[in-house]
Parts: sequence; structure tokens; C-alpha cells
Amino acid sequence: ATPSKRTGSGAYFQGSKRAKHNESHQCSLIFGLQDKVGVLQETITVFKDHNVDMTHIESRPASSPENGADYEFFVSLKQSDAELLEKLKTKAKYLHVLDDNPDTADPMWFPRRIKELDAFATRVLSAGSELESDHPGFTDSVYRDRRRYFADIAIKYRHGQPIPRVKYTEAETKTWNAIYTKLRSLYVTHACAEFNRAFPLLEEYCGYSADNIPQLQDISEYLQRCTGFQLRPVAGLLSSRDFLAGLAFRVFHSTQYIRHASKPFYTPEPDVCHELLGHVPLFADRDFAQFSQEIGLASLGASDEDIEKLATCYWFTVEFGLCREGDKIKAYGAGLLSSFGELEYCLTDEPEVKPFDPEVTGSTKYPITKYQPTYFLAESFDNATEKMKAYSAKLKRPFHVRYNAFTQSVELLESTHDLKLFAQEIKQNMDVLTSVLSARA
Repeated sequence: ATPSKRTGSGAYFQGSKRAKHNESHQCSLIFGLQDKVGVLQETITVFKDHNVDMTHIESRPASSPENGADYEFFVSLKQSDAELLEKLKTKAKYLHVLDDNPDTADPMWFPRRIKELDAFATRVLSAGSELESDHPGFTDSVYRDRRRYFADIAIKYRHGQPIPRVKYTEAETKTWNAIYTKLRSLYVTHACAEFNRAFPLLEEYCGYSADNIPQLQDISEYLQRCTGFQLRPVAGLLSSRDFLAGLAFRVFHSTQYIRHASKPFYTPEPDVCHELLGHVPLFADRDFAQFSQEIGLASLGASDEDIEKLATCYWFTVEFGLCREGDKIKAYGAGLLSSFGELEYCLTDEPEVKPFDPEVTGSTKYPITKYQPTYFLAESFDNATEKMKAYSAKLKRPFHVRYNAFTQSVELLESTHDLKLFAQEIKQNMDVLTSVLSARA
């Protein structure tokens, strides 16, 4: 089946790109050039001299001239080349490397502080108006310009900055309205209790409504108050290594663009409808937030093989997970909660439902262009978290990690000194708990 056959879907998650490690190790660049005679030819020659093949190139006027650049270029390469990048820096007014995967053979490489997400969050597999030829908006120049606008916001964003507010067009809001209205009517009967508790609060505090697309900044501030999760804009699809690393810091990379208006119930990649309707509500739930972070922490320094398994666990839980609620089964996966067609289908007798077990789940193959034939059932988010912790402990890493919420950093637990500090912190928490319990006795 082709993606276009998946009609009735509120959102389509590009698992092969965002939840799967980028095996090609391609490199994408954005650089700015000054408008002067011969400068483009000189720059193209640099690629030729270094025997680097370009798979895609597009240009546009610099939307906000940086260091004297008049034109901006987006280029995709078959491979990265350090000497090429150094040479380009001498020709260009500025240069941003968007996709240059680290050497994952070194398991010690991973971001250690939340600000370090800036260094790789723009390593997207696609950006701006680079749409596939079968994308509904491929021939729509207005839509492509709009995608460039959203990509620019994400590429320039840095941790700690407020997320720029977007004025959505009438057509974009109409598309959101159609999806919101259809899904809202299904949540009471099909979504889990945690989701249904959170959704009305998002309507009350974050501007969720059929006639308004909420702003990422408002949602991010609300989530931080609830569970410490926050959003940051992303220009396009990330490799799963980078995407999962964000979850370790309780950061969810969210798109801001919306699907093309010609097909409101289909999208070939995650869009703002998928992110805000499918993902966001459960990030306000403490148990689900902990489960999501556990997958992220397990990914830090993991081998490519383990990343693939963790990404598959993510697919069958955070994207397409089911959970038990009394004697009933409910949906909690974002791919389900943003797809009215699959949300109805997943609770029928047609698909197979298996108990969630990371060992089994992580090795299960799945389709990305049609409804899932198999779903995995969690007894509870707390139970799923404990299973992920046990699974993570078996991963072949020469270290253990913990997240320090006070410093928003990941700490290695290697030396006796590290363990001593950790034990002191546990003791302080136990002292508080003991004091509280004694007062109640």
C-alpha cells in the first residue's frame, strides 16, 4: 500500500525516518552567499574539487540577511567531508551543518547538558520546502514558502529562547478544525483516562480549540509546570538517535507546520496536528512522562543495533501503544490519537494485541504505510516504565546514566565518588519521606 491509500488518518508518522536511525549518514547544509559575479560558480567548484556528490540543491533570497548574505542555499550531500566544510566556510557568509551524524561506534558520545541539543537538533533529514514529488503540497509554491518559514524558525531556535509565535492562516486553521472536530468526538470512548484528563486542561490553559491552533510556547510552559517536559521546534525529520536523545532531557521536538489543505486527513510526515493532538496531552501525565524519558535515557550511548530496538519500542508504545483500563483496552499512542481511522480500527477484533515486552516489542517488524496488524498492550504506564528500566539495564553500555533535573544534565555513574554523591541525594530524599511518614503516624 502507498501512503496515499491511508485515508481517514488524522496523522501519519514517518517511522522509517524519525523513528529509525539514518543509515545513509548523509550531510545537509545551509549556507549564505553574497550577490556578486562568479560566487556561485566558485562555490559549486568546491564540491567538485572534493569529489562530493550533491543529491539536492535549492536557493532562495536570505529571509533575514546574516553577515551580509543575499542568498541562502540548502544542499544535500551523499556524505560529509571535513575539508569541504572548512573550504566552504571561506566562501560563505555563514554555514550551518544540518545532518552530520556522529561516530556512533564511540558509545561515549551523547549530549550531556540540555543546551547541547542545540548542536544537533537541526540535523534534519529534510528541511524547508524539500518535499517528495508525491507530497500533496509538492506543486504548491505558497505551501512550500510556508514550510520554509517554519523551517527557518526551528533552525534559528536556541535553548532558553521563547519559541516564536506563529500566525496561522485561515486555510491552516480550517484544516486543523476538520481534524480537531473529528478526533475530539472519539477521545471519550477510545482514549485512555490519562489523556482525557489532560485534554480539557489544554483547552483551558493552552488555547486548544477547533478554531485555534495552539502556540508551542504556551504548551511548553504548561508542560514544564506539570511534568518538566518542554517543546522545541524542529525543522523536519530527525534520526531516531537525535530524537530519542531529546526525550532523555524531557524535550520533545515538535513540528509547527501543518499538512496540505487538499488532504486534511492525510500527511506523509509528522505535523502540528500529530504533535499537539497525539503527543502533547500525555506529556502532562507524570507516569507517561517518566516512561518517555526512560526510552530516551536508554538511547544515550547505545549501539546502532540497540537504537533500532529502542526506536521500535517507541513506535509500538508512544506512537501506537494500547493500555489496559479496568476490563477495557484504550489507546495512548500518538499515531492512534491523531488518526481517527486507526483510532477506531485499533480497538476492533481485527488486529492482534500482545503484552508489552521490550525484548519482543523491540524486534517486531512493522509497516509504515498502513494500519498496524499488531499492537502491544501496557498494563499501566508505571508497569511499562519498570519493564523499560529492566530492559535498559541489559544494554551493552560501559556506564550507567541518571538525569539531574536540577542542572538539566545527564550524569555518568562510573566512579565511587559519583555513586557516593548519588547515594547522598537518595538519603536526603529518604530523610524527607521518613519525616513526613513520622508526622502522619
